Amino acid sequence: MVPLSWTSDFPLTEPPATKMLPVGAGRSYGDVCLLENGTLLKTRGMDRLLHFDPQTGVLRCEAGVTLAEILDFAVPRGFFLPVTPGTKYVTVGGAIANDVHGKNHHVAGTFGCHLLRFELIRSDGARFVCSPTENVDWFSATVGGMGLTGLISWAEIRLRPIVSRRMQYKGTKFVGIDEFVALSRANSHAECTMAWMDCVSTGKNFARGIFMQGDHSEAPEPLTLSKEPWLFLPLDLPEFMLNRYSVGLFNTLYYNKQLGKEKNGLVDYEPFFYPLDKLLHWNRMYGKSGLLQFQCVLPWEADQQMGMVKILKAIAASGLASFLVVIKVFGDIPSPGMLSFPAPGITLALDFPIRAEASFDLFDRLARITQDHGGRMYPAKDARMTAEQFQAFYPQWQAFARYVDPAFDSAFWNRVTARG
Repeated sequence: MVPLSWTSDFPLTEPPATKMLPVGAGRSYGDVCLLENGTLLKTRGMDRLLHFDPQTGVLRCEAGVTLAEILDFAVPRGFFLPVTPGTKYVTVGGAIANDVHGKNHHVAGTFGCHLLRFELIRSDGARFVCSPTENVDWFSATVGGMGLTGLISWAEIRLRPIVSRRMQYKGTKFVGIDEFVALSRANSHAECTMAWMDCVSTGKNFARGIFMQGDHSEAPEPLTLSKEPWLFLPLDLPEFMLNRYSVGLFNTLYYNKQLGKEKNGLVDYEPFFYPLDKLLHWNRMYGKSGLLQFQCVLPWEADQQMGMVKILKAIAASGLASFLVVIKVFGDIPSPGMLSFPAPGITLALDFPIRAEASFDLFDRLARITQDHGGRMYPAKDARMTAEQFQAFYPQWQAFARYVDPAFDSAFWNRVTARG
C-alpha cells in the first residue's frame, strides 16, 4: 500500500511492478476496492478543503475528504450534501467512483449529478479537468468507474442550503409490495423516501415494513456540529447469535415499536440518514466470517413486482436472516456515469451473514432472478456477480474498458471481465 498525501505524490516516482488501484476509506462491501497481488494507492491523506463559496454553495476539496468532514464544515454554515449514501464515512473520491445514491434519488439523482468538475490523473502523468461540458467522455467513464480510469485528485460539488439539522419525518406501516409501491407513488413529492422491510416473516406478515419519508425542516434553528459516536462493538459476536429466530424477534420488535399506522415528528439528520454510523464496527454483529450485501434494481415493467416478490420469497425460504433491509424507489433522473447503477424502478439492499455455501447459493439465485426480470446489481456492493451477469447488466462495459488506465486494475474488474 502506498499512502498519498499530496496531489503531487502521483504518478509515483518509482512505478510498482504490479497493477495499482486507488482506495479511499475502503467502505465498499464487495471487491471493487481490492486488488490481489497489487499496489493500493491510499488516498485518505488527501483530505484538504480547498475552496468554498458561501453564495453558491460550491465546495472544492481533495478526493480523500470524507462526507463526514464535509458535513462538519458545511452544516454550521447552513449547507448539506446534495446526495448522501447510508454512511458518511466514505470519501469524495469513493462517492464519485461508485456514483453513490441516497434516499432522495427520485428528486436529486446520484452524487455525480451534483458534481461540477474534478481533476483526473493518469498513470502516465496526463491530467484532465473533467466536467459535464469538458472532457465529457472522461467524466462519464470516471463517474461510477470504480477507480479504474485514474486517480481523482480534487473535485467540486454544489451543496444545498439548510436552516435546521432536523428532518420533518413521517413513518407509515405497510404490508406487501403493492402497498409499498402505492405509498412510494403517493409520496413522490417528499424529498427523501425509503422503507425498512421484514424479510423473515411469512404468511400474513410477508413483506411488512415501515415506509419512511422526510424533508429538511424549514424552521430555522441553531446549526451545530454532530457529536462523535461513542457506541462500538469491541469484538465479533458469536455467529450463532444471528439466526432467523433472533432476527425475527428483532424485526417484530422494530415493526411494533411504532404503535400506530403513522408516526410524525422532527428527527435529527444523523439517525435519519446514518442510522448505522452511531454504532462503530457494527459489522462485527455478523461474526468473524463477515457479511455479504446484495443490492439490485428491477425496472418499472408489468412484472417487476413479481420479480421482487420472487426475491423476497427466496430470502424468506433460505433460512438466512437479515435485519438490515432497505427498499426504495429510484426516479428517472439519468445518472451521468457509463456504469452508474441506478435506473428507474425498485431497489432492494440487504446484508447477510456469511454461512458457508448457503449464503453464496442464495446470492447466486437472487442474481439469476434479477437478470431474468431485466434488473441489475450494484458493483460497489457485489461479491458474487459472474462475468456473464455483469456484462448483461452493463452492456456498455466494453466502451468503458477503453478508458481504464493500463496501470490500474481491481479484483472486481478481473472477475467480471473473466480475467481472474
